[in-house]
Amino acid sequence: MHHAMETGFVPLDTREYPPDQMAARAAEFAAEMARRRSVRHFSDRPVPRPVIEDCLRAAASAPSGANMQPWRFVVVSDPAVKRQIREAAEAEERAFYERRAGEEWLDALAPLGTDWQKPFLETAPYLIAIFAQSYGLEPDGRKIKHYYVQESVGIATGLLIAALHHTGLATLTHTPSPMAFLSEILARPANERPFLLLVVGYPAPDAHVPDIRRKELSDISTFV
Repeated sequence: MHHAMETGFVPLDTREYPPDQMAARAAEFAAEMARRRSVRHFSDRPVPRPVIEDCLRAAASAPSGANMQPWRFVVVSDPAVKRQIREAAEAEERAFYERRAGEEWLDALAPLGTDWQKPFLETAPYLIAIFAQSYGLEPDGRKIKHYYVQESVGIATGLLIAALHHTGLATLTHTPSPMAFLSEILARPANERPFLLLVVGYPAPDAHVPDIRRKELSDISTFV
C-alpha cells in the first residue's frame, strides 16, 4: 500500500512531441478509440495471460485519491467459475428484465438487442471482476481511509478498457444488478465492493454491433 504521507520526489518522466507529431498522435488515438464498441459475441480463442497483465499495469497507472489505489482486479479464466458467474448473473438479469426494469428503461435497451441471457460470460476467455476497496487494511487489521473511491476505480476501469482495445481485444462492460454474487463466488473481503464485470476476448468472427452513432464533439464539449 502506497500512502499519501510518503515523502520524497523524483524527476517527472515525460515525453514532449513537436506540435505536428502531437497532433498526429492525438488524431490516431482518437481514430483507434472510435473503433471501440461494446461486444456481446465473443470467440473462445485463448488470449495470452501476459497481455492481460500488461493491460492491468496500464489500468493501475490511474490517478487515485491520496494515491490509495483502491482497486482490485480479479481475473477469471476457470470455466467452472465462469459458469457460476453466468448462472448468478442471469438470475439477476432475468429478474431485472421481467420485474425490476421500468418501461422507459426497457425501451432504451430495445435498440441494443439485449436480454437476460448472457452466454458470453462463459464463451469469452477472461472475465475481469473489478472491485472497489471502500477502505484499506493494515496487516494488523487497522482500517485505512480511502478517498474518491468510485472516481478512482472508474478512471482505472476506463484505462483498462482503452488498453485492452489497443491490443486488439474486445470488451463488454457488464453490470448485473445487484452484483453481490461476485463477492461471494470470488470470496472477496468485506472492504471490497463489486464495481463492474469486464468481459474480455477476441470478438466472434461474425460479431455484429448495433448501428448507433456517438454524439458530435460540439454536443459533448464546451470551450470557454
